[in-house]
Amino acid sequence: MFCMGQTTLTGVDIASLRETYLRKVTETLPARARASGDWPIHRDHCFSRVVLDTVFEDEWYDHVNGRPAYEHLSVAELTRATDIADRMLAEGRPAVVELNNNSLRWRGKLE
Repeated sequence: MFCMGQTTLTGVDIASLRETYLRKVTETLPARARASGDWPIHRDHCFSRVVLDTVFEDEWYDHVNGRPAYEHLSVAELTRATDIADRMLAEGRPAVVELNNNSLRWRGKLE
């Protein structure tokens, strides 16, 4: 899927960051949501939306040129995205509810 050893000029393995992000939002978070049974979201695209909206504190597609989004994020953005996913995994439902509500608010779907 990715070129192994794809590093930035500063020596960061961005391919590894992309793989970590993708695994968390497409596998780990949805699996945790299914196991919990009480999270407000459970599909991978919903976790991607929430994580990326949180990175930008806005609708992510207004800030990312190109799709899939994770292939067009900077190292700092990818790092922040994985930190947000980790927060949801560590804190569970309360963090997912909070971040999902923020995302919906930024999208004008929640007051």
